[in-house]
Amino acid sequence: MSSAESSGDGGKWLDAHYDPVAGIYTFSSCVDLADLSGDGENRLVVGDLGSGSSGMKLKVYRGTALMSESTLLDLPAGLVAFFMDLHEPRIPAVAVASGPCIYVYKNLRPYFKFTLPGLEINTLEQDVWQQVKEGQINPLTLKEMLESIRKKADVPLSVRSLSFLSLEPHEMDEFVELLKHQPIKRQTVITCIGTLKKNMADEDGVSCLVIGTESGEVFVLDPEAFIILSKMTLPAVPTIMDVTGQFDVEFRITAVCRNGNIYILRRESDKPKYCIELSSHAVGLVRVGKNVVVGCTDETLQGFTQKGKKLWKTVLAAPIVTMASMDLPTRGFQAVLVGLANCEVQLYRDKNLLSTIKTPDVVTSICFGRYGREDGTLIMTTKGGGLMVKILKRTASFDDRDSAPGPPLAQSIRLNVPKKTKLYVDQTLRERESGLAMHRAFQMDLSRLRLAAAKAYVKALESSLTPMSASLAEPLKMNAVVQGLGPSFKLTLNVQNTAACRPVTNLAISFLYDESLYRMRNPYMRIPLLVPGLIYPVETFVECTSDKGISDVIKVFVLHEGRSSPLLTAHINMPVSEGLTLN
Repeated sequence: MSSAESSGDGGKWLDAHYDPVAGIYTFSSCVDLADLSGDGENRLVVGDLGSGSSGMKLKVYRGTALMSESTLLDLPAGLVAFFMDLHEPRIPAVAVASGPCIYVYKNLRPYFKFTLPGLEINTLEQDVWQQVKEGQINPLTLKEMLESIRKKADVPLSVRSLSFLSLEPHEMDEFVELLKHQPIKRQTVITCIGTLKKNMADEDGVSCLVIGTESGEVFVLDPEAFIILSKMTLPAVPTIMDVTGQFDVEFRITAVCRNGNIYILRRESDKPKYCIELSSHAVGLVRVGKNVVVGCTDETLQGFTQKGKKLWKTVLAAPIVTMASMDLPTRGFQAVLVGLANCEVQLYRDKNLLSTIKTPDVVTSICFGRYGREDGTLIMTTKGGGLMVKILKRTASFDDRDSAPGPPLAQSIRLNVPKKTKLYVDQTLRERESGLAMHRAFQMDLSRLRLAAAKAYVKALESSLTPMSASLAEPLKMNAVVQGLGPSFKLTLNVQNTAACRPVTNLAISFLYDESLYRMRNPYMRIPLLVPGLIYPVETFVECTSDKGISDVIKVFVLHEGRSSPLLTAHINMPVSEGLTLN
C-alpha cells in the first residue's frame, strides 16, 4: 500500500515530510508562507507558543530544515507577512502580534515595534491612588474605595487596581509601596491581526495591518509610518478576522466576536454594517469567493453571504479544531480545509465533502499555499508538536458530488419557476384592491364554521352520542375492538372510569342492532363497580346471519339504572362477514 493511500486521502496527496517531534506548538493564525529572501522560494513562518509561559519563538523553515528562530517576549496572538513599501528587491516583512505590541521583522531582523495607544483611565481611580501617594489613606481604605468604584464606574479599573484587589491583607502594604509613585496605565492587548491592500490588488501590493483588540476596537495601520489610519468599534471582543478589498477604494472586515456574533465592517462606517447571530460560538472563519464559511462549536459548518444571509449548514462527525482556506488560482479552485478532533482533515466546497485526510494526531494548525516552489502544499502541525507537509498531486481532481450522507445535491438546485401570466397579474391586482373585503368574508366564513362545529359538539354532548361521558358525576371513557373474520365476531368493549378517586356503580351496557343481520348472545349486560384508572374489558359475541355480504353499524349505550338517557354512546362499524358457519 502506498503512503498516499495509507493516509486515507483517496490518493490525492503526496506525503512529503512528517516529523512527529518537531516541537512546534501553534495555531492557524500564527502560521504563514512568504518569500523572505527574494529568491522565489517561499518559507514557512511560525509563531511558536512554546510551553505557554516560556520558550515563545518566531521560527522560519526552509524545506524540512529550521532556517532561523528569534525569541518572542510574549505569546503570539497572530502572524502575517506583508509588503511595507515598493523598494526593490520586493521582500515582505513579518508582523507578529504579541500582547499590546506588534513586532515587525524585515530580513528576519527586528525592524519596528508598534504599541497600542493607552485606554482612558478612571478619574476616581486616579484620585484614590493620588491620596495613597500623599499618605492620606491606608491600604484597607484604598481597597474599600476601589471596590466601590469598580461597582459603579463606567470606565473599568486598571490592571494595577485589579491586582491590588486580589491580594491578601498582609500583602497590600508591600504592593502599595512598590507602585504608588508610578503613573497609572490602562493598556489593551491584540486578539487578532490581518492585512488589507492599500490601493492595489496585486499580490505584491503594499498592505496595511488590521488589528482587533481586547477593548473591542479595530485599527487599520499605515504600513510605513505605523500610524492609525482608521478606527472602528465593535460591540464585543473580536477573536477571528477576515479582511478583503483595498483601503483607499472599498474594504470589508468580517470579525467573529466573543459574544457569539459575526460583525461586518465597511469603509464608510466606524460601526458594524451587518450582524450574523450564530446558534453557538465560532471556531473558525474562512472566506470563499463572496461568501464566508463558519465552523461552530456545535460541530456544524455554515455558509453565509456578505450581508449575513444563511446559505447552507452541514453537520460534522467531530468537533472542529482549526480551519483554513485552500486556494488554487491556477485551477480556479477554492475550498475550505477543516481539522477535526477525530484526527481527520476534511475538504469542503460549499456543503459538499470532497476529500478526507487521516492524520496520526489531532491537527492544530493548517496552512495551504506555495511552499518552496510547489504551489499546492498543505502544511499542518499537530497537538503533540509534529510537522506534516503534503503536496497535492498535479493529476488530483475533486468531484463536486456530495459524498456526505443526506439529501442529494439536485435538491438544492432552484426550480425553473414559470413567468407570471396575465391571469396571475389580474388576480394579484384584484387581491390588492379588495383585500380588506376578502379578508372580512374569510373571517365571516371561518366564524360560521366554528359556530356550526360548536353547535354539533354541544348537541353530541347533550344526547350522549360521544364515546366519552360529559357527566361530572360519572366520567367514563370507552373504546371498542372487533376481532374475527366472520360470520362470528368477538366484540370487546374497554370501559374506564376517568375520575380521580370516586368509583362508579349501577351501570349497564345495551346494544342496538339490525336483528335481520346480526344475532347477539348478550344484548344487555351489567357492569361491575368501576375503580378509577383501571380499564375493564367487557366481551360478547356477535353472529352475522345474512349471506348477502353486507354490514351495518351496532350502537352501544352505557346506561345508569333509573335514567332514560345514556351516559355515552359508541357506533361500531362492523366488517363484512366472510360467510355463514357450516352446520
